[in-house]
Amino acid sequence: QSVALTGWKVEEWKIGRLEEWLACVLENSRQLARDIYKDRMTRSFGLGMVLCLAGMLLASACSSIPSTSTLAQPVENPGTAPPTTTPTLAQPITFSRTWTPTTVPPTVTASPSPSITPTPDPYADLTIDYLANRDYGGGELQIVETLQQTSLYTRYLVTYPSEGLTIYGFMDVPVAEGSFPVVIALHGYIDPAIYQTLDYTTGNADAIARAGYLVIHPNLRGYPPSDDGPNLFRVGMAVDVLNLIAIVKEQAGGPGALEKADARALGLWGHSMGGGIATRVITVSKDVDAAVLYGAMSGDERRNFQAIYGWSDGERGIAELNVPEQALQRISPIYYFDRIQAAVSIHHGGSDELVPLEWSQDLCQRLQKLGTTVECFTYKGQPHTLYGTAEQQFNQKVVEFFNRNMDGSR
Repeated sequence: QSVALTGWKVEEWKIGRLEEWLACVLENSRQLARDIYKDRMTRSFGLGMVLCLAGMLLASACSSIPSTSTLAQPVENPGTAPPTTTPTLAQPITFSRTWTPTTVPPTVTASPSPSITPTPDPYADLTIDYLANRDYGGGELQIVETLQQTSLYTRYLVTYPSEGLTIYGFMDVPVAEGSFPVVIALHGYIDPAIYQTLDYTTGNADAIARAGYLVIHPNLRGYPPSDDGPNLFRVGMAVDVLNLIAIVKEQAGGPGALEKADARALGLWGHSMGGGIATRVITVSKDVDAAVLYGAMSGDERRNFQAIYGWSDGERGIAELNVPEQALQRISPIYYFDRIQAAVSIHHGGSDELVPLEWSQDLCQRLQKLGTTVECFTYKGQPHTLYGTAEQQFNQKVVEFFNRNMDGSR
């Protein structure tokens, strides 16, 4: 508060009484200050402040009052009126009082612990569990053109979508009326630069078609004119096959390219690389009734890519071999063979110079121990790709196997 005291006109003032009163006021102010100190601010603060200010104002005022000889001269001549005296005006006095509240200790807020973001698993999308639980399909298989017409089947060039890619291939459709079980045939490794849609496995596909099956033979991703895409451990190729299976099941029996397809009976056929892809597919899918694995790659991916690294003189397989062992165990089908529900037919040339016969023998023994429906054949003296009479015998065994295990009862 600010107070200005301007002028005083004093005729008589009893200084002694005033000092006594001021002393009393100051004593009360001290007492109030002690009360405040003793934490009685709620009771005394307002009144104490008023009295303190009043005492200070009055004390300051008194110090500014002139002495009695200046303010009131005694009458020397009683008969004469005293001269008019203009009192000296005191300069305005300004008092300022600032009240600082008691400092309240700041509230200490504990800093939140930094959240820990788990490192994404770079191999999660490649694992058997992931592939078994994700969705497939979408899109439509379409006929691009007719490639060949025979008395038993018509061959078409077809396409279908998979993971944003366009996959090409050929399809043999029986000429007879009715619906037909579907077999998806998968080729082995060929240098993509020299690959053609009608490759070395075309004759095997045609043999199955002549027996009354609708056969779809895709050019696996990266094989022209199919698009290329991610394919570590050839999982991308397996996903393309799983998408094709889903499209067949969605489209079978309806208008369009798969009008004659019977999705209740579905088989896989794969040679070499295609056999390895078929192995992964039947490990994660319950939609396959029967699978033929012909000179197939192993279900053990480390074994596969150690061999591929050697075959290619170190040009392929480097990325796969750098994957940690723990991840490999989640990616490799060999650790999940107990999930296979399809009947399996295994065939291998006894003199295979590329894929060791022991790989198929090991697979056969593992499936037998698991109680899987499995049959195993070795063709003495035959190389990686069967030929002559052995190939004819092989094709006949394949048809008999499909006839037994693809009755559409699933």
